[in-house]
Amino acid sequence: MSDKVLIVDDEHEIADLVELYLKNENYTVFKFYTAKDALACIETTEVDLAILDIMLPDMNGYTLCQKIREHHAYPIIMLTAKDEEIDKITGLTLGADDYITKPFRPLEMVARVKAQLRRYKRYNTVQNDSLTDSIIVHSGLVMNVKTHECILNEKELVLTPTEFAILQILLERKGNVVSAEELFHEIWKNEYYSKSNNTITVHIRHLREKMDDTIENPKYIKTIWGVGYKIEK
Repeated sequence: MSDKVLIVDDEHEIADLVELYLKNENYTVFKFYTAKDALACIETTEVDLAILDIMLPDMNGYTLCQKIREHHAYPIIMLTAKDEEIDKITGLTLGADDYITKPFRPLEMVARVKAQLRRYKRYNTVQNDSLTDSIIVHSGLVMNVKTHECILNEKELVLTPTEFAILQILLERKGNVVSAEELFHEIWKNEYYSKSNNTITVHIRHLREKMDDTIENPKYIKTIWGVGYKIEK
């Protein structure tokens, strides 16, 4: 059964191009030019990933992203013509997992989609028969890899797939420093990383906010300046 991808972009040429490339990869595509039509689809159809344009005629992509996040944890990629850092940060902060700036290379877009779906399915598929191996416990934090659930001090910690992936990697490598580049390649598994890419930094900051953690006095995620991030043993 093919993965289902939702595309929302009012630029018909862009939406059609994305649809063409994804269908060539055997994805099932649901394409819409307005947020209203997309929301109607989401209510009745199971989706595995969403690609959202920010500038929509009836609702901006940020709001649509928030509405999706109220009920769904599947990956969201923001597609935007804006190249300003604040726009990227806003999307990631509101629950998006990645962003692609127009104009984009279609093959890069496909690679991003594959990476997000690969990771999402990894966290939502039973990988082994041992329940113990899928549970990570650390200082009031309980992560269940199989069910994609996190409990922090007996309260549910609602994480996006990317936030979950970052936290899992840091917990699995507890006591060791993991660089932003290592995190990026572990999660996206592609070559589109540069030193100026602050995607990981934004996700780390959002993780800290959700965990009531601080960079000055971290209880969980510690920044090792110029090196990366670590969770102490």
